Amino acid sequence: MTLDLFAELEQGMGWREELDAGAVVLRRFALPRQAELFAALERITSQAPLRHMVTPGGFRMSVAMSNCGACGWLSDRSGYRYDALDPHSGKPWPPMPQAFLQLAQDAAAAAGFAGFAPDACLINRYEPGTRLSLHQDKDECDLSAPIVSVSLGVPATFLFGGGQRADKCRRVPLAHGDVVVWGGLARLRYHGVLPIKAAQHPATGSHRINLTFRKAR
Repeated sequence: MTLDLFAELEQGMGWREELDAGAVVLRRFALPRQAELFAALERITSQAPLRHMVTPGGFRMSVAMSNCGACGWLSDRSGYRYDALDPHSGKPWPPMPQAFLQLAQDAAAAAGFAGFAPDACLINRYEPGTRLSLHQDKDECDLSAPIVSVSLGVPATFLFGGGQRADKCRRVPLAHGDVVVWGGLARLRYHGVLPIKAAQHPATGSHRINLTFRKAR
């Protein structure tokens, strides 16, 4: 981009909120691109439908998932991993749309992580009552790259913890269009999502959609 790194914040009437060293919330950052994002999302899920994966322990995940990009994140009885093929179709995951890639790169740059080149986008759909337990994103080969997480739809409360699961978590309210970026010293911080409260959004109904961009390989 040749524009100032904060141009997207100004364009969307948003602002930047520091969580800690290497971690920021870019409020409303995705709003100017929401039409492109939802159109691309519909194309992706028509090829690779959202599904409830199974944990290695045999439990059904409450969050429905899909992927796009060169590889996708999977969970089944054999473990957690990235794979180039969708196990449901045996075909490669849909390619990452340009709208997704540009948003992820611009958000990372605005957060201080220029040159981000994600090869995986995890698509999560949350229903009322659905939560995401505290975890680290550590299945990636390149831990020097940040995580970029885009919130769409109904509000959520993001939990941002420390380097240990037992560390106290900060509760961060997230609204439609907010983007969280964390990397550097914050890259392996534990994080999660509190149970989604019943609500309605014009674009997603009762659901929250989360796009998580990673450099997996």
